Amino acid sequence: MQTLAFTIGTRGSPLAIAQAEETRAALSAVLEVSPEALTIERIRTTGDRITDRPLIEAGGKGLFTKEIDEAMLAGDIDLAVHSAKDLPTVLPDGIVIAACLQREDVRDAFLSPIAEDLDSLPHGAVLGTSSPRRKAMALYLRPDLEVVDLRGNVETRMHKLADGEADATLLAVAGLQRLGLADHARGAIPAEAWLPAVGQGAIAITAREDDDRTRTVLAAIDDPATSIALSAERSCLAVLDGSCRTPIGGWARIDEQETLVFDAIIIKPDGSVSHRAALSGSPEQAETVGAAVGAELVERGGPAFFQVE
Repeated sequence: MQTLAFTIGTRGSPLAIAQAEETRAALSAVLEVSPEALTIERIRTTGDRITDRPLIEAGGKGLFTKEIDEAMLAGDIDLAVHSAKDLPTVLPDGIVIAACLQREDVRDAFLSPIAEDLDSLPHGAVLGTSSPRRKAMALYLRPDLEVVDLRGNVETRMHKLADGEADATLLAVAGLQRLGLADHARGAIPAEAWLPAVGQGAIAITAREDDDRTRTVLAAIDDPATSIALSAERSCLAVLDGSCRTPIGGWARIDEQETLVFDAIIIKPDGSVSHRAALSGSPEQAETVGAAVGAELVERGGPAFFQVE
């Protein structure tokens, strides 16, 4: 039994734990061992500790993975479970995405005690979100809205909304579903019109690049369609330099004809200007398709578009 034991690293939020439990269940089934043979190690990250300012000001997405990556490289954990959208564009040397579970709903959900959807919010209403993408896309459609920072895990943001800190907020449908909270949403915004964050709805599992034992086991629970889509989306992000402050949305999927379809968008933080591009190809061309869309967006936007204002 000892040779089959694995330690799974994760953040400690309810959603992170739910995703780690989903991963443990998949591994347990493949290995034919009890879930207790697979330990879940909760790791508090820098991103969890910062609550007084937007994360983009403190360093961006890597703040949710730094301590977990350090634990992995030190050998304290064998694999780590992440919301794919939280992963930095470039992973630390020695760490790779080894598998993805089947992707959940990619859409954003609209939550509000006063309106059915974004369009029906009163003029000048307050939208709470800590996502630069959601803020920019909302302001592109509704420049009259006041957007305030709304930090915290899913439940915290829902409590803040109930307490009147905002008139509405936007959360990932996937997160609400994994927590059994989907009925709190007024509805979901169609992904074709409102592109999600890169990786939204996907659980990405990382491992040490040289850990053949763990990577072989993780390959058995990988969902190829999700991994292919994530590869296209992250390739686009790499070209756009996803660590910058420019809001970016991207959604890749394999259609009924087994064709990879990818759409991406860049938006000015104030929602004033946006550029969108799309491309299709074979699933084997995922990285090439993603990079090509990124290059097209760079050309359309021009150097000034990506400058920090």
